[in-house]
Amino acid sequence: MKTRLLWLQGLACNGNTHSFLNYASMERFLEEFTFIHHPAIETPYSLEEVCARYIETDILIIEGAVSGSFTRAGHSFTALIERYAPHVQKIVTLGTCATFGGIFRESPGYDAGGLLFTQEEKNDTFKAYADKVVSLSGCPVHPDLLADMLYMLREGMKIPLDEFHRPLPFFAWTIHNGCTRNEYFEYKVDNHHYGEKEGCMFYDHGCQAPFTHGSCNKILWNEVNSKTRSGEPCHGCTEPTFPRQNFYTTKKNMGIPQYLPFDVPKRAYLTLSGVTKAFKIPRLEKRLYDA
Repeated sequence: MKTRLLWLQGLACNGNTHSFLNYASMERFLEEFTFIHHPAIETPYSLEEVCARYIETDILIIEGAVSGSFTRAGHSFTALIERYAPHVQKIVTLGTCATFGGIFRESPGYDAGGLLFTQEEKNDTFKAYADKVVSLSGCPVHPDLLADMLYMLREGMKIPLDEFHRPLPFFAWTIHNGCTRNEYFEYKVDNHHYGEKEGCMFYDHGCQAPFTHGSCNKILWNEVNSKTRSGEPCHGCTEPTFPRQNFYTTKKNMGIPQYLPFDVPKRAYLTLSGVTKAFKIPRLEKRLYDA
């Protein structure tokens, strides 16, 4: 029997919808899953029908920030979630807006947030359903990650979660883990221009990879790329504080980055930095400046 999915959109840019449409194994996926409603895929029920009455569903997928003053087909979005949440087996918050509020936290008049969290603060509205919630933060979420998560839920696997209900199989490490620029980070060889193949972007270009949880450098986009591989700093899009201001700037105090990698004591970092800065690695710096 196919697993029934209901995909509801709150305040959203459609980014996760469009990301999922690029899932390479969609035909096989639809042999095991069926959408009761999806905003971009032909489905048996219209938005008006799923808003007007309860239709049996196994997994509720929420894309976009949650707000009681936002309506779908004439129904409050929070009331619509409340209609389905008690009955479904699992709820997936898809994307950083659905998980933490994202950019729509700043929307005037909507009082928007994530389903369970607004940034790092817990919300009370849907706390009764917290045990059902799996959060997939990201802007957008990789289609393979969503599909893999749905297969795991379909099989009834017990999935360990972090404090924000993100599945540890995908969010246990940082974006820095698996970054092809790690050697430049270790020896403090900086990147000077966007798009360069060499150099670390943490020190000057605002790269958030050392303190952003996710699998971008493990589950590659189009199976070949990620932001840091292409010469773009990580923007920290899976974290509660996304989006931040000044994406491309590393805030420093007396030349030291204000925010240090997770679990690294400041004194230890300064000691290590002093030692590694003393090294001269011609192999690394020659490639950088000859590019």
